[in-house]
Amino acid sequence: MLTKNLQFSASDIEKLSQRYRAEFINSLSGFKSANLVGTRDKQNNNNVCIVSSVVHVGAHPPLLGMIMRPHTVQRDTLENIKTTSVYTLNSVTSKFTQQAHQTSARYPHSVSEFEKVGLHMEDSTVINAPYVAESSIKLSLEVQDIVVLPVNQTELVIGQIVEAILPENSIDKTGYVDIEACDNMAISGLVSYHATQRIARYGYAKPNEELINICDEITRENK
Repeated sequence: MLTKNLQFSASDIEKLSQRYRAEFINSLSGFKSANLVGTRDKQNNNNVCIVSSVVHVGAHPPLLGMIMRPHTVQRDTLENIKTTSVYTLNSVTSKFTQQAHQTSARYPHSVSEFEKVGLHMEDSTVINAPYVAESSIKLSLEVQDIVVLPVNQTELVIGQIVEAILPENSIDKTGYVDIEACDNMAISGLVSYHATQRIARYGYAKPNEELINICDEITRENK
């Protein structure tokens, strides 16, 4: 049970230890999607790593953004993306959260995380990058832009979706993808994985019109 409030000033946050501060600030932003990024270098070495920073950028063209940490140390995923301009995004399900999280370990460049953590690889049909076979939703992307953010030197990778693979029954007549039915996991902080439970789904909001919970409508239709 939550108790009384704590208050942190900017100077309080600055004084926190590095690891504590990273976990604390990452937790504050709430639940984020759990994805594995699949890449391949010019020597055909395969790489896969967990990320929790994927965001929608636009639908036409279909763009997704992904924040990568500063390139101050060896970062195989970012280097492979910059070299090949392609990558895959693969959803994490409840069946392999442990293997997905283990990909965050710093293995040598020539070592495949697929082999080390026990995940299986399959090739995209449109780009030279590996999918995670166990994932329910798999996306191939081509890089459209990489922007270094001056405020902290993180890099925003913007990719265009050129292939999407997902279960047939996960899409309804409106185009809505039921990621909960796909067993996709969420991440909070740096190390915590969560299942979700939908409580409502609303129609497009308009002034002076009552919102209808679509979940209730679907329940009535199925009775």
